[in-house]
Amino acid sequence: MLLKELSEARGVSGSEEKVREIIREHIGPHVDQISVDSIGNLIALKKGDGSIPLKVMLAAHMDEVGLMVTHIDEKGYLHFGFVGGIDERILPGKRVLVGEKAIPGVIGLKPIHLLKEEERSQVVPADRLVIDIGAGDKASAEKVVQVGDYATFDVAFRELGARRVMGKAFDDRAGCAVLAELVKERYPFDLYAVFTVQEEVGLRGAKVAAYAIEPDAAFSIEGTVADDLPKEKDVSPTTKLGHGPAITLMDRTFVAFHPLVRLLVESAEAEGIPYQFKQPLVGGTDSGAIHLTRKGVPSATVAVPCRYIHSPASILSLDDFENTIRLMKATLMRLRPEHLKLE
Repeated sequence: MLLKELSEARGVSGSEEKVREIIREHIGPHVDQISVDSIGNLIALKKGDGSIPLKVMLAAHMDEVGLMVTHIDEKGYLHFGFVGGIDERILPGKRVLVGEKAIPGVIGLKPIHLLKEEERSQVVPADRLVIDIGAGDKASAEKVVQVGDYATFDVAFRELGARRVMGKAFDDRAGCAVLAELVKERYPFDLYAVFTVQEEVGLRGAKVAAYAIEPDAAFSIEGTVADDLPKEKDVSPTTKLGHGPAITLMDRTFVAFHPLVRLLVESAEAEGIPYQFKQPLVGGTDSGAIHLTRKGVPSATVAVPCRYIHSPASILSLDDFENTIRLMKATLMRLRPEHLKLE
């Protein structure tokens, strides 16, 4: 399963090479052109049949959140900073892999037996945590790890019950796996499938790619927050697992182009595909950079709901994943120039 291979690949923002290699090998036989730009985006062109003179860009980001080694102390412990948004609460005791050699380590914390009473109810800040790779001193640690090395969570992809799977980096390896399926089809227009870099640190790859391609329309394919766990108050979740692809109306980076949102809804209802709207004003995607490029690009975002994103392990529904592929195929086949005009 491509999703498994992508989930287990290591690719923090700025170090997406391994992910790019997997995707390039997988999609190569299905596209007409493929290239890597100066920032590291993988750009594939699937030529249309010539019936509609449009350029449509689909974006899914390859990078994942992670850690970077900032200092190695005299005892051989690795101090680190965040690459992308990570909740400090989830760090203590987590297994990680450090550097190109994937050196195993664990994020260390003072044992509970030594905690003061007031410390037991506090979140330990990251600057008081270290990665322990078992080194006896600084010299031995520096033989295998250097300042600037990335660290990723050490998590194996697993199948769970009810057609659900667990793994790391579903934001946005789920979107990458969806996009890899979409390029197997040929559409009426030229399709640019862009596997972007550095989304988690500022939508950087998408900005560069959209400027070069200058698309007429764009869709970002994402893995997004599903916070459908029990709550004390009856609060609407951002999305729910098993309720279909999530369509964005507005997030912190852009307002979705309304005619494209309507096209997505019409396609879903025509094909009997379940769908949901992502709670507005939450998160951000590559569409935030794409829609502002050059003269402006009509943009929309569709996402696979994922529980516990930006954590060591996420959970998604394979039904949602497959329905995201179905919805995007149906939408692309229906897309016409009139869908790119405001009323």
